[in-house]
Amino acid sequence: MNTWLWGLILVAGVLTFSIRYSFIYLVAKTGDLPPRAKRVLAYVPPAVFAALVIPEFISYDAGLHVAPDQLTAGVVAAVVAYRTENLFATILSGMLALWTLRFLL
Repeated sequence: MNTWLWGLILVAGVLTFSIRYSFIYLVAKTGDLPPRAKRVLAYVPPAVFAALVIPEFISYDAGLHVAPDQLTAGVVAAVVAYRTENLFATILSGMLALWTLRFLL
């Protein structure tokens, strides 16, 4: 590999480490996060979850494509998750709904 590529990888690693370590250092030094940081960080889990889940239901292949069986199974799993707050029941209901819909369609 070229020297500049290794340099780029090294710089990217140092920047990534610096960003992550700054939060660890901030919390260790102050003992707690500032209230504004807590409010902002509260939105991270829903944003990450949406970024992971939405592409499974909706894709863009030369046009918007929605998979109805996956979307329906996702809605079923979301309802079960909301009602039971049980991870196993959520996964089981979503998979059963998906397999049933794929068998019927």
